[in-house]
Amino acid sequence: MTGTRLVNTAAPNQITQLLVDWSNGRQEALAELLPVVYGELRRAARRSLRRERPNHTLSGTALVNEVYLQLVDQTAVQWQNRAHFFGIAANLMRQILVQHARRHQTAKRGGGQDLVALDEAAVVPTEGSVDLVALDEALNNLAERDARKSRIVELRFFGGLSTEETAELLGISPRTVKREWRLTKAWLYHELTPRRP
Repeated sequence: MTGTRLVNTAAPNQITQLLVDWSNGRQEALAELLPVVYGELRRAARRSLRRERPNHTLSGTALVNEVYLQLVDQTAVQWQNRAHFFGIAANLMRQILVQHARRHQTAKRGGGQDLVALDEAAVVPTEGSVDLVALDEALNNLAERDARKSRIVELRFFGGLSTEETAELLGISPRTVKREWRLTKAWLYHELTPRRP
């Protein structure tokens, strides 16, 4: 199974060079970078939002714009390469979606949960849906034990990346990503399943 590459419109070294130039203070590099990465960020946002509840109020465009604004605001980051860029973008998508879910829960005074599908395998409770806030907490706990597995979920679930894209970003094989994704989903199922008294 082959996945779409992270960046189809530009060579990886072009993105890396633009990021390095931007890190080195060349502001024009940011203007050149936007059209190169914007389409990929939109695709990642669409994949991520497909898992959201049907009446979700955050659009793909709004999510990408928020991610991009936060990426641009990352003044202290020394961009290493495109994998670094898209890894941070996935983390920002996670933060934005979880913050949105928290605000939504607060608005409903805790009466509802933002439920989303973890993936097509339906390995989590409530018919393949999970509370985003609970998922975020579980991933934070997992990161303390196994940062790579937590990162795989972040990239796949929140960043909407394929197995191949995740493997490319983490510098591991697609087979390793598949194995760890499968194990982590089982662990998340256990963690997120409500306990019966």
